[in-house]
Amino acid sequence: MDWEEKNSEETAETPETEEEPEEGLEPEDEIETAAEREAREKREEEERQAKARKRRLIPPFVMLLAGAVVSIYMRILRYDLQTMLIVLLCVLLGFYFVGRILQIMLDRFEQQIEEAHMEEGEVIEKEPSE
Repeated sequence: MDWEEKNSEETAETPETEEEPEEGLEPEDEIETAAEREAREKREEEERQAKARKRRLIPPFVMLLAGAVVSIYMRILRYDLQTMLIVLLCVLLGFYFVGRILQIMLDRFEQQIEEAHMEEGEVIEKEPSE
């Protein structure tokens, strides 16, 4: 019983306070400062560069994976060396271009998404000034 009484006294002594927004805040106070905007833009640029570095690896990875599969398959089927090298070269070139096309498509998709976010941001920024 002592514990319950002590616990109820502690909760009674500490009233719950709800955080209320300050009355003096206006929409202009919520707009980010120039330094915050520069920091955000720098962070976004670093994220884009990191994605670009990862995407640069797509064509070689696709090419080497296809080359490994084809070379193992041709070894199992006992192709002669000259035929195997010609086929492997054609497969490597073909899949390099497939990977490059995939990389270009991903870059375009990201650019379209970024443009949509920029347009969306411009609309939001223009509304308070009207």
